[in-house]
Amino acid sequence: MFDAIQSIDFAILDFIVEHIRCGFLDAVMPAISSFADHGIGWIAIAVILLFFKKTRKAGAAMGVALIFGLIVGNATLKPLVGRIRPYDINTTVPMLVERLSDFSFPSGHTLASFEGGVVLFIKHRKIGIAAMVLAVLIAFSRLYLYVHFPSDVIVGAILGTIFAVLGCVIVDKVWAAVETKLAAKKAA
Repeated sequence: MFDAIQSIDFAILDFIVEHIRCGFLDAVMPAISSFADHGIGWIAIAVILLFFKKTRKAGAAMGVALIFGLIVGNATLKPLVGRIRPYDINTTVPMLVERLSDFSFPSGHTLASFEGGVVLFIKHRKIGIAAMVLAVLIAFSRLYLYVHFPSDVIVGAILGTIFAVLGCVIVDKVWAAVETKLAAKKAA
């Protein structure tokens, strides 16, 4: 089964290289992808959201989701699965970014991007739509750059969505509990 998935993965990657790669996207895709390097862009957004009362819960939920992604995706699944990157198997594809030293599964860029995008979509629909467009572009960039298999990206998107929803649920419950305690103290 793994061989069948990898065959489909390479068919998709090779289609992108043969039919979609072009000079314009060769310049744009590394820049889009770099927004999620080490999750920095999404971490920065989460921190900024914490400064404003209207977006504070979204920032907290995004932070919780990003922590889940770091622990489950990067610290656990990547070393546990140990999947090598597509460019290590097919060495004929010209690289547009530097080779990476960690494993391929799941895509950490996609994981962080869907955590951030889905939280924003749940909490602030208008900005969330733009964030989801960015998340999808980042996910596609990982394929375009030949640094992840499609299955890495799909699992990253699924996990990111799950962790985003979990982050929202946890923050909402904790927030409500804290507000209830504060209201009880005020009333006493």
